[in-house]
Amino acid sequence: MPHKPFIRTLRAQWLGQQLRALREERGMTLKLVSEHLQRDMSALGRYERADWPIRKGDVTALLDLYGFHNAAERARLLALAEEVWRTDRWDDDYGDVVDSSFIEYPWLEGRAEKITSYNTILLPGLMQTRDYAEAVIRNAEKPDVPAAKIARWVQLRLERQKVLDRSTRVAAVLDESVLRRLVGGRRTMSAQLQHLHELALRRNVEVRVLPSSTALHAGLDGSFTLFTLPRPYPAVAYLENLAGRLYVEAPKSMRFVHAYDRLREAALGTSESAQLIASIVEELS
Repeated sequence: MPHKPFIRTLRAQWLGQQLRALREERGMTLKLVSEHLQRDMSALGRYERADWPIRKGDVTALLDLYGFHNAAERARLLALAEEVWRTDRWDDDYGDVVDSSFIEYPWLEGRAEKITSYNTILLPGLMQTRDYAEAVIRNAEKPDVPAAKIARWVQLRLERQKVLDRSTRVAAVLDESVLRRLVGGRRTMSAQLQHLHELALRRNVEVRVLPSSTALHAGLDGSFTLFTLPRPYPAVAYLENLAGRLYVEAPKSMRFVHAYDRLREAALGTSESAQLIASIVEELS
């Protein structure tokens, strides 16, 4: 009876990426590592690509070879090695060993071929202006957070927008209420919507608006982001709320693929959406 192929889980992908980064930082080739550890070079390559799950003992040997002795970080990677086959949520199960930020949202943004989102409250971070982003970040943080930290977080968000300058396709279905919510005030929102209108003119960006008159649709459960990764890696969905961050992997992520397709069909076309955005800008001026 043939073995089922290993699903390239987020845990396996993240662990492989971390091990490759450590190897490259040490200036070591796969051939050198394989000779030192007496492992097959092709097997080590499959581990780094997440084509095959790596054993905890091999992770320990690699970390020793790379001289990576930070106790906390080693514990995180070794815990990850024990669970590379899992596809469920991160934060609750890992507790103090691996928190939900261990898989980084920007990491997914940077390697996705396409990023699609359904947004019910705010514009997606990739489409936010500096003033809009600052208003959102200030609202999410405590009043006593230093201004320097706010500025740094805003800058990091803007730096993530560099994916728009690559071949990455970015598409968003926006609930009409997102366009009418005066984040940062009328001037900030007007500038934000003008920026959104300009982004929508790019070949790799699609913006569609779901009218408020659409009573029932596939997005009633709330906002989500969907990352389409290069083959053979499966799509990953991301949700965030007061309960924490949730990454949904295959096969459950297909629910979000189908939901986004239905939302896109229910939304206005790109031209109609652009007209609606322009009309709201006029209302704000």
